[in-house]
Amino acid sequence: MVSLDRIGSRQASGTAVDSAVGAFVAHWDVARRLAIARRVISVALDTQLSEEENAEIDALCEQGRFYGTYGPASSPTDT
Repeated sequence: MVSLDRIGSRQASGTAVDSAVGAFVAHWDVARRLAIARRVISVALDTQLSEEENAEIDALCEQGRFYGTYGPASSPTDT
């Protein structure tokens, strides 16, 4: 995350190469690593939280906001 933040800061200041994020994500296999992290967190939450607590978290995630091309975007349920 720190590396992506630094690349984003450089892009905002106009000093980053346009392909920097794509190259970083591909070189460091970010998608696979995030999938592993998501699985580890999911397993940990499933063992620590009750069924009701997990359902509450799922409901909150459904209300979440997602980032798009131009920054934070409303989820489809926010219309």
